[in-house]
Amino acid sequence: MKRVVLAGGSGFLGHVLARHFVAKGDDVVVLIRRPSAGLVDARGVTWDGHSLGNWWRVLDGADVLINLAGRSVDCRYHARNRRDILDSRVRPTRVLGEAIKRCASPPRVWLNASTATIYKHSFDHPMDEMSGVIEATPEAKDLFSVEVAKTWERVFVEADMPCTRKVAMRMAMVLGHGANSVYPVLRRLVRTGWGGAMAGGKQFVSWIHNADLCRAVDWLIDHDELAGPVNLAAPAPLTNAEMMRLMREAHGALFGLPAARWMLEVGALLLRTETELLIKSRRVVPGRLLASGFDFQFATFDAAVAELAGSFK
Repeated sequence: MKRVVLAGGSGFLGHVLARHFVAKGDDVVVLIRRPSAGLVDARGVTWDGHSLGNWWRVLDGADVLINLAGRSVDCRYHARNRRDILDSRVRPTRVLGEAIKRCASPPRVWLNASTATIYKHSFDHPMDEMSGVIEATPEAKDLFSVEVAKTWERVFVEADMPCTRKVAMRMAMVLGHGANSVYPVLRRLVRTGWGGAMAGGKQFVSWIHNADLCRAVDWLIDHDELAGPVNLAAPAPLTNAEMMRLMREAHGALFGLPAARWMLEVGALLLRTETELLIKSRRVVPGRLLASGFDFQFATFDAAVAELAGSFK
């Protein structure tokens, strides 16, 4: 039995991973900002995400630390939200590094969330960890997001952990049934007739089924040779148009109205979000996972959406 500490584990991904490790019989501790009743069989320990307190003691003797802390990017990027998005990632990462230094028996491995958005907007070049280009593109309106990702990873890298292996998990969008997953949003669009291509539909979408995310996390924990950045994305990114076609087929939708870019801009303004989340082409592939022998259970989007749609029937 392992002791797994989940920092910022009260959201969709935290609940998915907490249930996964609890089901395996592990001792799961979730660092949370306020008491929560939705922790399954995990223990909740309060922290504020930026200052040291007695919470650091749960890391002493722990086997695994997984940091998922970070405010949702589903908002307008005005000055206050930009500051909150950056601080909510950098400050927890920094203070967790300080906490580990206090441990007599530090965690063997620290998996820190990052994002596949760090890679350049690309239609023709698959981005893996070795050849992927880290660069913003004005067309994709992703300058802020790329800078956040670079700063987040830099703080993580700078944490001096001689006894703890560190992995930056560059995650694509995770498909699942949780309230903060993108899948229920896509399903709702399809069921209401808005499941057509967005902004032309040529932009690539990278994704991973939540079951494969859990399996990949297990793989990273067990494979000591894997350190540094690792892409957590299925090996078959697809265009937005193809993704929406497969969503319509899986949910029996006969048609889906397309949305031009100007329509997305208006919608994003009304919904208080940003079009970057839809228009950026993320053609990210899991080079290091595949090279290490990892086998995806849901390697294609049609297989993933068939499983998710089937659970509603």
